[in-house]
Amino acid sequence: MPRTLTTLRGDIFGGVTAAVVALPLALAFGVASGLGPIAGLYGAIAVGFFSAVFGGTPAQVSGPTGPMTVVMGAIVATHAGNLADAFAIVFLGGLLQMLFGFLRVGRYVSYTPYSVVSGFMSGIGVIIICIQVLPFFGLPTAPGGPLGAIQAWASISGGLNTEALIIACVSLGVMVFWPARLQAILPAPLAALVVGTVLGLLAFKGAPVIGHVPTGLPDLYLPAFALSKLSSIVPPALILALLGSIDSLLTSLVADSITRTRHNSDRELIGQGIGNMVAGLIGGLPGAGATMRTVVNVRAGGQTPLSGALHAVILLALVLGLGPLAEKVPHAVLAGILMKVGWDIIDWGYLKRCHRAPRTKVLVMLVTLGLTVFVDLLTAVAVGLILASFITAQWMEKEELKGVTAIALSEEDHHLNDAERAVLRTLKGKIGLVFLRGRFSYASARELTRAAAMGLDHRAILYDFTDAAHIDTSAALAIEDMLSTASADGTLCYVIGLSGAAETTLKSLGVLDKIPTDHVVHTLLEALQLAADHPTD
Repeated sequence: MPRTLTTLRGDIFGGVTAAVVALPLALAFGVASGLGPIAGLYGAIAVGFFSAVFGGTPAQVSGPTGPMTVVMGAIVATHAGNLADAFAIVFLGGLLQMLFGFLRVGRYVSYTPYSVVSGFMSGIGVIIICIQVLPFFGLPTAPGGPLGAIQAWASISGGLNTEALIIACVSLGVMVFWPARLQAILPAPLAALVVGTVLGLLAFKGAPVIGHVPTGLPDLYLPAFALSKLSSIVPPALILALLGSIDSLLTSLVADSITRTRHNSDRELIGQGIGNMVAGLIGGLPGAGATMRTVVNVRAGGQTPLSGALHAVILLALVLGLGPLAEKVPHAVLAGILMKVGWDIIDWGYLKRCHRAPRTKVLVMLVTLGLTVFVDLLTAVAVGLILASFITAQWMEKEELKGVTAIALSEEDHHLNDAERAVLRTLKGKIGLVFLRGRFSYASARELTRAAAMGLDHRAILYDFTDAAHIDTSAALAIEDMLSTASADGTLCYVIGLSGAAETTLKSLGVLDKIPTDHVVHTLLEALQLAADHPTD
């Protein structure tokens, strides 16, 4: 809570400013989702208040966002005949977010490759633009998501509403060209809402408007999870939970960079989960940390959770009497606002660097973008993560195999001391030495045996693990195969310098059972002496 008058004043200014920015966006996202403008406001209130009170990013302001709206729009289209199921999905998504927080998986979300994040965020921006093209020209939205909207573009010429198009263009122009110096006084989304609505009321009365908007307190939607419906409820709830978590924690990182603080990822997920659960109970749109509102809040002076909570309380006060005002807002105004929102969501910074970025990373981004637009978000993220993991594994393989060196020992080797040279001189057969340095994982397991292979004419092979920091199960089993192959060919195998995590893994998996116990030694000299004492054929 604020400790000084200055902090309190900043939180009040931040909360009021964030509410002003949130109002038109909540209305627009509510309409875009298919639930209506009041659902957007209910979502902004629920998620904004509870995520601020219980979340882990003090200055963050949460509410409906473009990505969450796109997913919710698909859910509403699927469950149009029973909205109780749609809101049950929102509730379950919030519950899963809370579970993520309690399981402390928040920090792992930050491991999502940027190419995947860029791909699905750009895809969501494209979806918003595609869906808003029809309302932009004065036509009703088409069912079937982005593909349905694109197919319906052919009807634009026959149903074009010129008055709606003028209002949409003016609203979009205000969003794009609104002077930066006026942002603190009147944010661009609110300016576009006011200008477009006034045009609709005074000059272009033929443009379609929102129509009846209910006011007052919301109805309750108690979630009911029938076993027969779990297969249709759990997957979209998981999408909401994952997307909301990623969206919120990315915004938390933005807030950290501006405020020079550090958020609590797991607590933030718990707060977001509570907010989305409440949104599902009251028929609100699911939400996440909203970058635009958060930045506006911080720049206006917001520093503590009070600003985010205040922004939600202001919206609640507006909801209780806003209905008659919102009814006259043309759909074209919201389409113009969302066109700019969709454009801003697209990761133009990365797209401009595509020609310089690694081709494999660009491929991941483009595949994720395409699947987001033309298939669904869960498939896009899953495929993107799999592709990214393969590319990362390929890089890890190259780096890990740099730590494998196989040589034939001779008296001239500069790293040998006099005692080691003396013992080596007594050995008649060739002695192979394999250095294994660094970390070895599943990525290098397939090639590890080949990289460490020595000729079959060696009398003994010494495997030096002195500088081996970590060995996972896959690499350990590859080492077991390496020892078994050498031993089967009659070659003596010695393990040197094994310790720490590498030793624990090899011993726990029984890898060292393939060689005699006394062949596991601490130094190169010990291994050479054992090889010298071993009888030859």
